[in-house]
Amino acid sequence: MNQLEQARAQIDTVDRQMAALFEQRMAAVRQVIEYKQATGMPILDSGREAQVIEKNTAYIAEEVLRPYYADLLRAQMALSRQYQAYVLGRDVVAHQGAEGAYSHIALTRLFPRARALSLATFDEVFDAVQDGRAAYGVIPFENSTAGDVSDVLDLLYNHSLYIVQMYDLPIRHNLLGVPGAHLRDVTDVYGHPQALRQSEAFLTKTGLATHSWPPQAPNNALAAQYVAAQKDPTKAATASAEAAALYGLEVLAEDINTDSDNTTRFIVVGKEPPVGGDRFCLLFTVDNKPGALALVIQAVAEAGFNMECIKSRPRPHVPFEYYFYIELVGAHQPDRERLMERMSSICETVRLLGTYTK
Repeated sequence: MNQLEQARAQIDTVDRQMAALFEQRMAAVRQVIEYKQATGMPILDSGREAQVIEKNTAYIAEEVLRPYYADLLRAQMALSRQYQAYVLGRDVVAHQGAEGAYSHIALTRLFPRARALSLATFDEVFDAVQDGRAAYGVIPFENSTAGDVSDVLDLLYNHSLYIVQMYDLPIRHNLLGVPGAHLRDVTDVYGHPQALRQSEAFLTKTGLATHSWPPQAPNNALAAQYVAAQKDPTKAATASAEAAALYGLEVLAEDINTDSDNTTRFIVVGKEPPVGGDRFCLLFTVDNKPGALALVIQAVAEAGFNMECIKSRPRPHVPFEYYFYIELVGAHQPDRERLMERMSSICETVRLLGTYTK
């Protein structure tokens, strides 16, 4: 047996041992599941996971291997969460739009083993999580080109759900047509208005007429469905490469975004209070008087948190007054709690909206 064969035999032996240990580990996970069922604890505990990674990487003697082992631990704990969700029957995740929409793509990246629940509107996604039909909802929150999805912030304000995760998905619009079509054949393009705007330079250069599709609640994946059903080489859709594969279309032009850095930030919403992470966000209202908002900003600075984002939106049923959303960086929970106490004394209302690692 040469050196290569010896090394492969050793790897096979270790893999068999790891398979047995994996089963042992998942048996222990099952016990954790039973405990969480009995106590109503959340599946995700970001603080606990960070402790596990820090503790277990210290067991690796060869320092260069520690980051690789940390990645293995993260993957292992992600599988554990997925298994817990499956056993508990909490593996349904809702999204807006058809299969192949960018929300669906984000869902498959975040929850690769989940059962996806496709719904027509953002409101329906929030309602599905609120009433327990879905454990989580994956929702677009902000685009690097188009800005906020303001309806989503209002839904967060009006629902008692939490942001438990954020995920940035690079957006790659493609021009999709029926099999055998060519770019020169296309006269009309269908898609979400935002996708059409984000591809404006390409569409203007090629002189194509654009149409939001469907007229009500337009969606790129539904536009791809429509083009596939029409079987008309003059019609095309702006959508993902995944949508092309799903609906039997061909990519007539790749990456037609005007902005090559086009990225959409998605949030994951759930009913369970967040338990850990290096970022958190708050919703609050203040008295409509001089200096009220400045006091909040001062309190954040004094607490030592970096405010990465602040947004305002009109308050429902209170004309010309606003509520505020802020995103802060910092993982130290006692400081976070002291900030919340201070803000409670200077704000009309304040609510922890989410805690997560982005």
